[in-house]
Amino acid sequence: MHPFRKAVETHDHAALEALLADDVVFTSPVVFKPYRGRAITAAILRAADRVFEDFAYEREIADPAGRDHAFVFNATVGGKRIQGCDFLHFDEAGRIDAFTVMVRPLSAANALAEAMGAQFDRIAQEAAQA
Repeated sequence: MHPFRKAVETHDHAALEALLADDVVFTSPVVFKPYRGRAITAAILRAADRVFEDFAYEREIADPAGRDHAFVFNATVGGKRIQGCDFLHFDEAGRIDAFTVMVRPLSAANALAEAMGAQFDRIAQEAAQA
């Protein structure tokens, strides 16, 4: 099992944060402007862990060089079933330097936006404390 997947599925936030490059760029499925940096990305991922219910990866796809991975997932958020994919790029040191999330359907994406929006103050506080 890939270390990223293991960290997410076991809710090991420290291991997940250790996989992030200092200058990681996180692209949200519901916010236009990407977030930059380990602290804010780690805080967003912790918030996602709080809002997703029944989260499970169903498939992992990797390029032969191991620098690009796609992790397809299913979960529930705000009573809506959501399907998504985490697209990760790993730098030469093996850390995630680009993290893009895509989700469907629109009704679930809207529920995710609402749930994550409710977490924003806590996300900002956690990132500032890092």
